[in-house]
Amino acid sequence: MNALMQIRPVFFGLFLLTVIAMTFALVFLQETLGLAPCPLCITQRVFVILVGLFALLAFLHNPQGWGRRLYSLLCLLSAVAGGAVAMRHIWLQSLPEELAPACGPSLGYMLETLPLAETFSVVMMGDGNCAEVVWTFMGLSIPEQTLIVFVAMAGVSLFQLLRKR
Repeated sequence: MNALMQIRPVFFGLFLLTVIAMTFALVFLQETLGLAPCPLCITQRVFVILVGLFALLAFLHNPQGWGRRLYSLLCLLSAVAGGAVAMRHIWLQSLPEELAPACGPSLGYMLETLPLAETFSVVMMGDGNCAEVVWTFMGLSIPEQTLIVFVAMAGVSLFQLLRKR
């Protein structure tokens, strides 16, 4: 049977995509280039990890019927949420310098001192660190590249969700 028509290889491929994305972020961007992730970058990483976790669980469980749809929906929702955060990040980077928000406290500090709801609100607003384009590849900033990954993840998840078998 064609590998694309089998459930497990597709979920494994989705999991593998998340491993590659996180390895790139941690090893190349953070360790090799020394780029510290901003709060929106960390949030995007959380959503990449969620997609990978749900895809790994689906691969291990090998669900049929509604189980496949449930795992696919969880992957899709995580990818869409991550894509929304990436779009917010891209929007912040596109603002003129005088309209960009001021730099704020670190995510660790906010988590320690602010209530979770307020921390979430502050993180989604972004700060000056998020508005700065620190690295590009082929003319694309890091959140633009991440958005492409989220679109691919959402496409695969939607394929798994809507397919007949």
